[in-house]
Amino acid sequence: MTIGSKHLTTTELDLIEDAVLVEELKKAKEELFNLRFQSATGQLESHGRIKAVKRDIARIFTVMRERELGIRAVAAAPAVATEKPAKASKAKSATPAETEEA
Repeated sequence: MTIGSKHLTTTELDLIEDAVLVEELKKAKEELFNLRFQSATGQLESHGRIKAVKRDIARIFTVMRERELGIRAVAAAPAVATEKPAKASKAKSATPAETEEA
């Protein structure tokens, strides 16, 4: 996932686990530090990148805080997605068995 890009949206952050969010936050803070350093030395080419990285950091902090408060669900989407087809297949297999018995 690229920091400071359109790929880091709140819907994508919802699918990421807390440990990965912390790693992404560290990456974003490192990038912001490097961008500020480049800006101070006059080597920064894109000043808009600083703004984008700051917003990404704020977005990550917001998702983490909302999870603490229970406003946003913790990332469990992949586990739920694998369980649903299994339940559906059990329901489908139970239906023909019931029709055979009747």
